[in-house]
Amino acid sequence: MPASITFASVKHSLPDGRVLFSDLNFSLNQERVGIVGRNGVGKSTLLKLISGALSPVSGAVTVTGTIGVLRQTFEPSPGETIASLFGVEAALARLHRIESGAGTETDLAEADWTLEPRLAEALARAGLEGVTLDTPLASLSGGQRTRAGFAALVFAEPDFLLLDEPTNNLDREGRADVARVLAGWRGGAVVVSHDRQLLESMESILELTPQGAARYGGGWSSYEAQKARELAAAEQALARAERRVEEAAGKAQTAAERKARRDGAGSRKAAKGGAPRILLGAQKRRAEETSGALGRLAEQQKADAAEEAAEARSRIDVLQPFTVKLPLTGLPSNKVVLSAVDLAGGYTPGSPVFRGLCFEVRGPERVAVFGPNGSGKSTLLKTITGVLRPLSGEVRVNVSWALLDQEVSLLEGAGNILENFRKINPEADENACRAALARFRFRAGAALQKVATLSEGERLRAGLACVLGGASPPQLLILDEPTNHLDIASLEAVEAGLNAYDGALLVVSHDETFLERVGVTRHIPLR
Repeated sequence: MPASITFASVKHSLPDGRVLFSDLNFSLNQERVGIVGRNGVGKSTLLKLISGALSPVSGAVTVTGTIGVLRQTFEPSPGETIASLFGVEAALARLHRIESGAGTETDLAEADWTLEPRLAEALARAGLEGVTLDTPLASLSGGQRTRAGFAALVFAEPDFLLLDEPTNNLDREGRADVARVLAGWRGGAVVVSHDRQLLESMESILELTPQGAARYGGGWSSYEAQKARELAAAEQALARAERRVEEAAGKAQTAAERKARRDGAGSRKAAKGGAPRILLGAQKRRAEETSGALGRLAEQQKADAAEEAAEARSRIDVLQPFTVKLPLTGLPSNKVVLSAVDLAGGYTPGSPVFRGLCFEVRGPERVAVFGPNGSGKSTLLKTITGVLRPLSGEVRVNVSWALLDQEVSLLEGAGNILENFRKINPEADENACRAALARFRFRAGAALQKVATLSEGERLRAGLACVLGGASPPQLLILDEPTNHLDIASLEAVEAGLNAYDGALLVVSHDETFLERVGVTRHIPLR
Protein backbone atom coordinates (compact mmCIF):
# COMPACT_ATOMS: atom_id res chain seq x y z
CA MET A 1 0.00 0.00 0.00
CA PRO A 2 1.43 3.44 -0.91
CA ALA A 3 2.56 5.60 2.00
CA SER A 4 0.08 8.32 2.95
CA ILE A 5 -1.13 10.60 5.74
CA THR A 6 -4.85 11.30 6.16
CA PHE A 7 -6.71 13.62 8.53
CA ALA A 8 -10.43 12.88 8.73
CA SER A 9 -12.66 15.31 10.68
CA VAL A 10 -9.87 15.90 13.21
CA LYS A 11 -10.56 18.02 16.26
CA HIS A 12 -7.84 18.93 18.72
CA SER A 13 -7.75 21.22 21.75
CA LEU A 14 -5.01 22.65 23.93
CA PRO A 15 -4.86 21.85 27.66
CA ASP A 16 -6.51 25.21 28.41
CA GLY A 17 -9.49 24.19 26.28
CA ARG A 18 -8.75 26.38 23.26
CA VAL A 19 -9.74 24.55 20.07
CA LEU A 20 -6.98 24.47 17.45
CA PHE A 21 -8.80 22.36 14.85
CA SER A 22 -12.48 21.56 14.76
CA ASP A 23 -12.91 19.73 11.43
CA LEU A 24 -9.54 19.25 9.77
CA ASN A 25 -9.56 17.19 6.56
CA PHE A 26 -6.73 16.56 4.10
CA SER A 27 -4.62 13.77 2.65
CA LEU A 28 -0.91 13.70 1.76
CA ASN A 29 0.94 11.25 -0.45
CA GLN A 30 4.72 10.85 -0.70
CA GLU A 31 5.44 14.46 -1.64
CA ARG A 32 7.22 17.45 -0.17
CA VAL A 33 4.60 19.61 1.55
CA GLY A 34 5.29 22.92 3.28
CA ILE A 35 3.05 23.81 6.23
CA VAL A 36 2.48 27.54 6.73
CA GLY A 37 0.27 29.62 8.99
CA ARG A 38 0.40 32.18 11.76
CA ASN A 39 2.19 31.39 15.02
CA GLY A 40 -0.17 29.64 17.41
CA VAL A 41 -2.40 28.18 14.71
CA GLY A 42 -1.14 24.65 15.44
CA LYS A 43 1.58 23.81 12.90
CA SER A 44 3.84 21.99 15.40
CA THR A 45 0.78 20.28 16.90
CA LEU A 46 -0.06 19.01 13.41
CA LEU A 47 3.32 17.27 13.21
CA LYS A 48 2.84 15.74 16.67
CA LEU A 49 -0.53 14.37 15.61
CA ILE A 50 1.09 12.80 12.55
CA SER A 51 3.94 11.29 14.58
CA GLY A 52 1.59 9.90 17.23
CA ALA A 53 3.03 12.04 20.01
CA LEU A 54 -0.49 13.50 20.41
CA SER A 55 -3.94 12.02 19.82
CA PRO A 56 -6.86 14.04 18.46
CA VAL A 57 -9.90 14.78 20.61
CA SER A 58 -12.04 13.34 17.82
CA GLY A 59 -11.64 12.24 14.23
CA ALA A 60 -8.83 10.10 12.90
CA VAL A 61 -5.21 10.57 11.82
CA THR A 62 -4.15 7.64 9.66
CA VAL A 63 -0.51 7.11 8.67
CA THR A 64 0.52 4.41 6.24
CA GLY A 65 4.29 3.95 6.13
CA THR A 66 7.21 4.91 8.39
CA ILE A 67 7.83 8.31 9.97
CA GLY A 68 11.10 10.04 10.81
CA VAL A 69 11.04 13.11 13.07
CA LEU A 70 13.81 15.72 13.21
CA ARG A 71 14.68 16.63 16.77
CA GLN A 72 14.11 20.35 17.35
CA THR A 73 16.64 20.58 20.15
CA PHE A 74 19.94 18.73 20.00
CA GLU A 75 21.12 18.69 23.58
CA PRO A 76 23.36 15.64 23.36
CA SER A 77 23.24 12.80 25.87
CA PRO A 78 26.50 12.01 27.69
CA GLY A 79 28.81 10.18 25.31
CA GLU A 80 26.49 10.58 22.31
CA THR A 81 28.43 10.50 19.04
CA ILE A 82 27.64 10.84 15.36
CA ALA A 83 27.53 7.04 15.13
CA SER A 84 24.98 6.74 17.93
CA LEU A 85 22.91 9.55 16.41
CA PHE A 86 22.78 7.56 13.16
CA GLY A 87 22.03 4.36 15.10
CA VAL A 88 24.89 2.43 13.49
CA GLU A 89 27.15 1.66 16.46
CA ALA A 90 26.44 -2.09 16.40
CA ALA A 91 26.89 -2.32 12.61
CA LEU A 92 30.21 -0.42 12.80
CA ALA A 93 31.43 -2.60 15.67
CA ARG A 94 30.68 -5.68 13.52
CA LEU A 95 32.81 -4.29 10.68
CA HIS A 96 35.65 -3.45 13.08
CA ARG A 97 35.61 -7.00 14.52
CA ILE A 98 35.87 -8.42 11.03
CA GLU A 99 38.71 -6.05 10.13
CA SER A 100 40.63 -6.99 13.28
CA GLY A 101 40.21 -10.73 12.60
CA ALA A 102 37.79 -11.29 15.48
CA GLY A 103 34.62 -11.50 13.44
CA THR A 104 32.25 -14.43 13.65
CA GLU A 105 30.34 -16.18 10.88
CA THR A 106 27.28 -14.19 11.92
CA ASP A 107 29.29 -10.98 11.60
CA LEU A 108 30.37 -11.96 8.11
CA ALA A 109 26.82 -12.84 7.11
CA GLU A 110 25.31 -9.60 8.42
CA ALA A 111 28.09 -7.15 7.54
CA ASP A 112 27.12 -4.09 5.51
CA TRP A 113 30.28 -3.29 3.55
CA THR A 114 28.71 -0.16 2.04
CA LEU A 115 27.88 1.37 5.42
CA GLU A 116 30.95 3.54 5.99
CA PRO A 117 31.03 5.13 2.51
CA ARG A 118 27.27 5.75 2.70
CA LEU A 119 27.70 7.43 6.09
CA ALA A 120 30.51 9.59 4.75
CA GLU A 121 28.35 10.59 1.78
CA ALA A 122 25.41 11.46 4.07
CA LEU A 123 27.62 13.67 6.25
CA ALA A 124 29.16 15.35 3.20
CA ARG A 125 25.72 16.11 1.74
CA ALA A 126 24.85 17.82 5.02
CA GLY A 127 28.02 19.94 4.88
CA LEU A 128 29.84 17.96 7.60
CA GLU A 129 32.81 16.69 5.60
CA GLY A 130 35.29 17.08 8.47
CA VAL A 131 33.12 15.29 11.03
CA THR A 132 33.96 11.66 11.86
CA LEU A 133 31.65 8.99 13.17
CA ASP A 134 33.25 9.02 16.64
CA THR A 135 32.90 12.83 16.97
CA PRO A 136 30.99 13.66 20.19
CA LEU A 137 27.83 15.65 19.50
CA ALA A 138 28.73 17.89 22.44
CA SER A 139 31.76 19.14 20.49
CA LEU A 140 29.61 20.40 17.58
CA SER A 141 27.96 23.79 17.31
CA GLY A 142 24.16 24.01 17.45
CA GLY A 143 23.98 24.40 13.69
CA GLN A 144 26.24 21.40 13.11
CA ARG A 145 24.09 19.26 15.41
CA THR A 146 20.99 20.25 13.43
CA ARG A 147 22.73 19.29 10.18
CA ALA A 148 23.87 15.98 11.69
CA GLY A 149 20.36 15.20 12.93
CA PHE A 150 18.92 15.94 9.51
CA ALA A 151 21.56 13.75 7.84
CA ALA A 152 20.78 10.88 10.23
CA LEU A 153 17.07 11.23 9.55
CA VAL A 154 17.53 11.11 5.77
CA PHE A 155 19.98 8.19 6.13
CA ALA A 156 17.29 6.10 7.84
CA GLU A 157 15.08 6.49 4.72
CA PRO A 158 11.60 6.68 6.32
CA ASP A 159 8.58 7.09 4.08
CA PHE A 160 7.92 10.54 5.55
CA LEU A 161 10.21 13.14 7.09
CA LEU A 162 8.62 15.43 9.66
CA LEU A 163 10.61 18.67 9.93
CA ASP A 164 9.74 21.52 12.30
CA GLU A 165 11.62 24.71 11.33
CA PRO A 166 14.71 22.75 10.17
CA THR A 167 16.70 25.84 9.11
CA ASN A 168 16.19 27.88 12.29
CA ASN A 169 19.51 29.07 13.69
CA LEU A 170 21.44 27.75 10.68
CA ASP A 171 23.78 30.02 8.77
CA ARG A 172 23.53 30.57 5.03
CA GLU A 173 25.57 27.47 4.18
CA GLY A 174 23.55 25.31 6.59
CA ARG A 175 20.27 26.50 5.09
CA ALA A 176 21.56 25.72 1.61
CA ASP A 177 22.67 22.22 2.69
CA VAL A 178 19.25 21.41 4.16
CA ALA A 179 17.47 22.75 1.06
CA ARG A 180 19.75 20.79 -1.26
CA VAL A 181 19.29 17.49 0.57
CA LEU A 182 15.55 17.97 0.85
CA ALA A 183 15.23 18.87 -2.85
CA GLY A 184 16.84 15.52 -3.69
CA TRP A 185 14.66 13.55 -1.28
CA ARG A 186 12.34 11.18 -3.11
CA GLY A 187 10.14 10.20 -0.17
CA GLY A 188 7.47 12.26 1.54
CA ALA A 189 8.27 15.28 3.70
CA VAL A 190 6.03 17.47 5.85
CA VAL A 191 7.93 20.68 6.56
CA VAL A 192 6.85 23.43 8.95
CA SER A 193 8.95 26.45 8.01
CA HIS A 194 9.03 30.22 7.54
CA ASP A 195 12.11 29.87 5.30
CA ARG A 196 10.68 30.93 1.96
CA GLN A 197 13.68 29.65 0.01
CA LEU A 198 13.13 26.22 1.51
CA LEU A 199 9.39 26.44 0.85
CA GLU A 200 10.14 27.20 -2.80
CA SER A 201 11.39 23.61 -3.19
CA MET A 202 8.09 22.15 -1.94
CA GLU A 203 5.69 20.39 -4.27
CA SER A 204 2.69 21.91 -2.50
CA ILE A 205 1.86 24.30 0.34
CA LEU A 206 -0.72 23.52 3.03
CA GLU A 207 -1.95 26.69 4.72
CA LEU A 208 -3.29 26.14 8.22
CA THR A 209 -5.88 28.62 9.56
CA PRO A 210 -8.47 28.50 12.38
CA GLN A 211 -11.00 27.64 9.66
CA GLY A 212 -9.10 24.55 8.46
CA ALA A 213 -6.47 23.68 5.86
CA ALA A 214 -6.20 24.94 2.28
CA ARG A 215 -3.97 23.21 -0.29
CA TYR A 216 -1.98 25.09 -2.97
CA GLY A 217 -0.01 23.34 -5.69
CA GLY A 218 3.64 24.24 -6.26
CA GLY A 219 6.21 25.99 -4.08
CA TRP A 220 6.24 29.35 -2.33
CA SER A 221 6.14 31.62 -5.40
CA SER A 222 3.21 29.63 -6.81
CA TYR A 223 1.43 29.92 -3.45
CA GLU A 224 1.99 33.70 -3.42
CA ALA A 225 0.61 34.00 -6.95
CA GLN A 226 -2.49 32.01 -6.03
CA LYS A 227 -3.02 34.12 -2.90
CA ALA A 228 -2.74 37.27 -5.05
CA ARG A 229 -5.44 35.90 -7.34
CA GLU A 230 -7.60 35.15 -4.29
CA LEU A 231 -7.15 38.74 -3.11
CA ALA A 232 -8.11 40.11 -6.54
CA ALA A 233 -11.21 37.88 -6.57
CA ALA A 234 -12.09 38.96 -3.01
CA GLU A 235 -11.77 42.63 -3.98
CA GLN A 236 -14.11 42.07 -6.95
CA ALA A 237 -16.56 40.23 -4.67
CA LEU A 238 -16.46 43.15 -2.23
CA ALA A 239 -17.11 45.65 -5.03
CA ARG A 240 -20.13 43.60 -6.20
CA ALA A 241 -21.41 43.29 -2.63
CA GLU A 242 -21.10 47.04 -2.04
CA ARG A 243 -23.02 47.71 -5.27
CA ARG A 244 -25.77 45.38 -4.02
CA VAL A 245 -25.84 47.26 -0.72
CA GLU A 246 -26.41 50.51 -2.63
CA GLU A 247 -29.06 48.89 -4.86
CA ALA A 248 -30.86 47.37 -1.85
CA ALA A 249 -30.77 50.70 -0.02
CA GLY A 250 -32.20 52.38 -3.12
CA LYS A 251 -34.99 49.80 -3.37
CA ALA A 252 -35.84 50.22 0.31
CA GLN A 253 -36.00 53.99 -0.13
CA THR A 254 -38.19 53.65 -3.23
CA ALA A 255 -40.53 51.27 -1.39
CA ALA A 256 -40.82 53.70 1.51
CA GLU A 257 -41.56 56.62 -0.82
CA ARG A 258 -44.23 54.65 -2.72
CA LYS A 259 -45.89 53.71 0.56
CA ALA A 260 -45.88 57.33 1.65
CA ARG A 261 -47.47 58.41 -1.67
CA ARG A 262 -50.15 55.69 -1.46
CA ASP A 263 -50.90 56.57 2.13
CA GLY A 264 -51.24 60.23 1.19
CA ALA A 265 -53.49 59.48 -1.79
CA GLY A 266 -55.73 57.25 0.33
CA SER A 267 -56.09 59.89 3.00
CA ARG A 268 -57.07 62.52 0.43
CA LYS A 269 -59.64 60.20 -1.18
CA ALA A 270 -61.17 59.34 2.15
CA ALA A 271 -61.43 63.02 3.00
CA LYS A 272 -63.44 63.71 -0.20
CA GLY A 273 -65.95 60.95 0.50
CA GLY A 274 -67.96 59.22 -2.27
CA ALA A 275 -67.11 55.64 -1.31
CA PRO A 276 -68.54 53.42 1.43
CA ARG A 277 -66.51 53.54 4.64
CA ILE A 278 -66.25 49.73 4.76
CA LEU A 279 -64.81 49.63 1.23
CA LEU A 280 -62.28 52.33 2.03
CA GLY A 281 -61.20 50.41 5.14
CA ALA A 282 -60.65 47.20 3.17
CA GLN A 283 -58.66 49.04 0.51
CA LYS A 284 -56.54 50.64 3.21
CA ARG A 285 -55.82 47.29 4.86
CA ARG A 286 -54.81 45.69 1.53
CA ALA A 287 -52.60 48.65 0.69
CA GLU A 288 -50.94 48.54 4.11
CA GLU A 289 -50.38 44.77 3.89
CA THR A 290 -48.91 45.03 0.37
CA SER A 291 -46.80 48.01 1.33
CA GLY A 292 -45.62 46.31 4.52
CA ALA A 293 -44.64 43.13 2.65
CA LEU A 294 -42.71 45.13 0.06
CA GLY A 295 -41.02 47.13 2.80
CA ARG A 296 -40.04 43.98 4.71
CA LEU A 297 -38.71 42.41 1.52
CA ALA A 298 -36.65 45.53 0.77
CA GLU A 299 -35.27 45.64 4.31
CA GLN A 300 -34.41 41.93 4.17
CA GLN A 301 -32.61 42.42 0.85
CA LYS A 302 -30.77 45.35 2.40
CA ALA A 303 -29.72 43.25 5.43
CA ASP A 304 -28.63 40.34 3.21
CA ALA A 305 -26.54 42.65 1.05
CA ALA A 306 -24.92 44.20 4.12
CA GLU A 307 -24.08 40.75 5.49
CA GLU A 308 -22.60 39.70 2.14
CA ALA A 309 -20.48 42.88 2.08
CA ALA A 310 -19.26 42.27 5.65
CA GLU A 311 -18.21 38.73 4.74
CA ALA A 312 -16.42 39.98 1.62
CA ARG A 313 -14.71 42.72 3.65
CA SER A 314 -13.52 40.20 6.27
CA ARG A 315 -12.04 38.09 3.48
CA ILE A 316 -10.14 41.16 2.23
CA ASP A 317 -8.79 41.77 5.75
CA VAL A 318 -7.42 38.21 5.86
CA LEU A 319 -5.77 38.41 2.43
CA GLN A 320 -4.70 42.07 2.31
CA PRO A 321 -0.90 42.49 2.76
CA PHE A 322 0.26 44.73 5.58
CA THR A 323 1.21 48.24 4.45
CA VAL A 324 2.42 51.25 6.42
CA LYS A 325 3.43 54.88 5.84
CA LEU A 326 6.20 56.44 7.94
CA PRO A 327 7.61 59.93 8.53
CA LEU A 328 10.73 60.74 6.52
CA THR A 329 14.17 60.62 8.14
CA GLY A 330 15.63 63.43 6.02
CA LEU A 331 18.83 61.45 5.42
CA PRO A 332 20.93 63.05 2.60
CA SER A 333 21.95 60.64 -0.16
CA ASN A 334 25.69 61.38 0.17
CA LYS A 335 25.89 61.40 3.97
CA VAL A 336 28.48 59.04 5.50
CA VAL A 337 26.23 57.22 7.94
CA LEU A 338 28.72 54.70 9.29
CA SER A 339 32.43 54.08 8.75
CA ALA A 340 34.93 51.50 9.98
CA VAL A 341 38.71 51.70 9.47
CA ASP A 342 40.93 48.68 10.16
CA LEU A 343 38.43 47.61 12.79
CA ALA A 344 39.08 44.64 15.10
CA GLY A 345 36.58 43.52 17.72
CA GLY A 346 36.04 40.82 20.29
CA TYR A 347 35.98 40.13 24.01
CA THR A 348 39.63 39.38 24.75
CA PRO A 349 42.58 41.65 23.83
CA GLY A 350 44.89 39.77 21.51
CA SER A 351 42.11 37.38 20.39
CA PRO A 352 39.85 39.38 18.07
CA VAL A 353 36.76 37.71 16.62
CA PHE A 354 37.19 39.81 13.48
CA ARG A 355 39.95 42.14 12.33
CA GLY A 356 41.01 44.47 9.51
CA LEU A 357 37.44 45.48 8.70
CA CYS A 358 37.05 48.58 6.50
CA PHE A 359 33.73 49.80 5.09
CA GLU A 360 31.39 52.78 4.73
CA VAL A 361 27.61 53.08 4.58
CA ARG A 362 26.43 56.19 2.70
CA GLY A 363 22.96 57.68 2.55
CA PRO A 364 19.98 55.31 2.63
CA GLU A 365 22.07 52.26 1.71
CA ARG A 366 20.84 48.83 2.77
CA VAL A 367 23.73 46.59 3.76
CA ALA A 368 23.82 43.04 5.13
CA VAL A 369 26.56 41.53 7.29
CA PHE A 370 26.97 37.84 6.54
CA GLY A 371 29.23 34.97 7.47
CA PRO A 372 29.06 31.53 9.09
CA ASN A 373 27.90 31.12 12.67
CA GLY A 374 30.67 32.21 15.05
CA SER A 375 32.27 34.64 12.58
CA GLY A 376 31.48 37.66 14.77
CA LYS A 377 28.39 39.24 13.22
CA SER A 378 26.68 40.08 16.52
CA THR A 379 30.06 41.11 17.96
CA LEU A 380 30.42 43.61 15.11
CA LEU A 381 27.02 45.12 15.88
CA LYS A 382 27.94 45.44 19.56
CA THR A 383 31.14 47.19 18.55
CA ILE A 384 29.32 49.57 16.22
CA THR A 385 26.75 50.47 18.87
CA GLY A 386 29.32 50.95 21.64
CA VAL A 387 28.46 47.94 23.77
CA LEU A 388 32.02 46.72 23.11
CA ARG A 389 35.09 48.92 22.64
CA PRO A 390 37.10 48.21 19.48
CA LEU A 391 40.20 46.12 20.13
CA SER A 392 41.86 48.23 17.44
CA GLY A 393 40.95 50.54 14.59
CA GLU A 394 38.02 52.92 14.56
CA VAL A 395 34.26 52.87 13.99
CA ARG A 396 32.04 55.95 13.73
CA VAL A 397 28.27 56.37 13.55
CA ASN A 398 27.51 59.87 12.29
CA VAL A 399 23.70 59.90 12.48
CA SER A 400 20.93 59.01 14.90
CA TRP A 401 20.50 55.24 15.14
CA ALA A 402 18.48 52.47 16.78
CA LEU A 403 19.23 48.78 17.33
CA LEU A 404 16.61 46.05 17.28
CA ASP A 405 18.29 42.89 18.55
CA GLN A 406 16.78 39.40 18.57
CA GLU A 407 15.00 40.04 21.90
CA VAL A 408 13.97 43.62 20.98
CA SER A 409 15.48 44.52 24.34
CA LEU A 410 14.94 48.28 23.87
CA LEU A 411 11.33 47.58 24.89
CA GLU A 412 10.56 47.15 28.59
CA GLY A 413 8.64 43.92 29.05
CA ALA A 414 6.71 45.14 32.09
CA GLY A 415 5.29 48.12 30.19
CA ASN A 416 2.65 48.11 27.50
CA ILE A 417 3.28 49.10 23.88
CA LEU A 418 1.88 52.61 24.31
CA GLU A 419 4.09 53.29 27.35
CA ASN A 420 7.16 52.10 25.45
CA PHE A 421 6.28 54.33 22.50
CA ARG A 422 6.00 57.35 24.79
CA LYS A 423 9.34 56.57 26.42
CA ILE A 424 11.11 56.41 23.03
CA ASN A 425 9.13 59.36 21.59
CA PRO A 426 8.57 61.70 24.58
CA GLU A 427 7.51 64.59 22.33
CA ALA A 428 4.47 62.71 20.95
CA ASP A 429 1.02 63.48 22.36
CA GLU A 430 -1.70 60.88 22.91
CA ASN A 431 -3.20 61.22 19.42
CA ALA A 432 0.22 60.95 17.73
CA CYS A 433 1.08 57.87 19.81
CA ARG A 434 -2.20 56.16 18.98
CA ALA A 435 -1.98 57.03 15.28
CA ALA A 436 1.61 55.75 14.99
CA LEU A 437 0.78 52.46 16.70
CA ALA A 438 -2.38 52.03 14.63
CA ARG A 439 -0.24 52.21 11.48
CA PHE A 440 1.45 49.05 12.72
CA ARG A 441 -1.93 47.43 13.56
CA PHE A 442 -1.81 48.09 17.28
CA ARG A 443 -5.22 49.74 17.43
CA ALA A 444 -7.28 50.67 20.50
CA GLY A 445 -6.82 48.03 23.22
CA ALA A 446 -4.05 46.26 21.29
CA ALA A 447 -1.75 49.19 22.08
CA LEU A 448 -2.19 48.43 25.79
CA GLN A 449 -0.80 44.89 25.59
CA LYS A 450 2.14 44.19 27.89
CA VAL A 451 5.31 43.71 25.86
CA ALA A 452 6.15 40.57 27.88
CA THR A 453 2.97 38.90 26.59
CA LEU A 454 3.69 39.49 22.88
CA SER A 455 4.78 36.83 20.43
CA GLU A 456 8.15 37.21 18.73
CA GLY A 457 6.50 38.68 15.63
CA GLU A 458 4.34 41.09 17.62
CA ARG A 459 7.32 42.18 19.70
CA LEU A 460 9.41 42.99 16.62
CA ARG A 461 6.49 44.82 15.01
CA ALA A 462 6.03 46.78 18.26
CA GLY A 463 9.75 47.60 18.25
CA LEU A 464 9.51 48.91 14.70
CA ALA A 465 6.42 50.94 15.59
CA CYS A 466 8.14 52.54 18.58
CA VAL A 467 11.40 53.26 16.74
CA LEU A 468 10.11 54.23 13.29
CA GLY A 469 6.65 55.59 14.07
CA GLY A 470 7.74 58.81 15.79
CA ALA A 471 7.94 62.21 14.14
CA SER A 472 11.73 61.91 13.66
CA PRO A 473 12.77 58.31 12.96
CA PRO A 474 16.48 57.46 13.36
CA GLN A 475 18.50 57.74 10.17
CA LEU A 476 20.17 54.35 10.73
CA LEU A 477 18.39 51.17 11.79
CA ILE A 478 20.47 48.16 12.87
CA LEU A 479 18.85 44.71 12.97
CA ASP A 480 20.32 41.51 14.42
CA GLU A 481 18.70 38.34 12.99
CA PRO A 482 15.21 39.87 12.86
CA THR A 483 13.53 36.94 11.13
CA ASN A 484 14.34 34.10 13.55
CA HIS A 485 11.20 32.42 14.90
CA LEU A 486 8.77 34.67 13.00
CA ASP A 487 5.83 33.26 11.08
CA ILE A 488 5.46 34.39 7.48
CA ALA A 489 2.68 36.89 8.23
CA SER A 490 4.96 38.56 10.78
CA LEU A 491 7.86 38.49 8.33
CA GLU A 492 5.78 40.25 5.70
CA ALA A 493 4.65 42.88 8.21
CA VAL A 494 8.28 43.57 9.17
CA GLU A 495 9.26 43.77 5.50
CA ALA A 496 6.45 46.25 4.84
CA GLY A 497 7.64 48.42 7.72
CA LEU A 498 11.23 48.39 6.53
CA ASN A 499 10.23 49.14 2.94
CA ALA A 500 8.34 52.22 4.17
CA TYR A 501 11.49 53.39 6.01
CA ASP A 502 13.73 55.73 4.00
CA GLY A 503 16.83 55.61 6.24
CA ALA A 504 19.93 53.45 6.12
CA LEU A 505 19.72 49.79 7.13
CA LEU A 506 22.45 47.51 8.50
CA VAL A 507 21.17 43.98 9.06
CA VAL A 508 22.52 40.61 10.12
CA SER A 509 20.41 37.85 8.59
CA HIS A 510 20.78 34.47 6.90
CA ASP A 511 17.37 34.83 5.25
CA GLU A 512 18.13 35.65 1.63
CA THR A 513 14.47 36.17 0.73
CA PHE A 514 14.10 38.70 3.53
CA LEU A 515 17.26 40.55 2.47
CA GLU A 516 16.07 40.71 -1.13
CA ARG A 517 12.61 41.98 -0.16
CA VAL A 518 13.92 44.81 2.03
CA GLY A 519 16.22 46.00 -0.74
CA VAL A 520 19.69 45.00 0.51
CA THR A 521 22.16 45.84 -2.24
CA ARG A 522 25.54 45.20 -0.61
CA HIS A 523 27.08 42.59 1.69
CA ILE A 524 29.91 42.86 4.22
CA PRO A 525 31.47 39.42 4.58
CA LEU A 526 32.93 38.06 7.83
CA ARG A 527 34.99 34.88 7.84
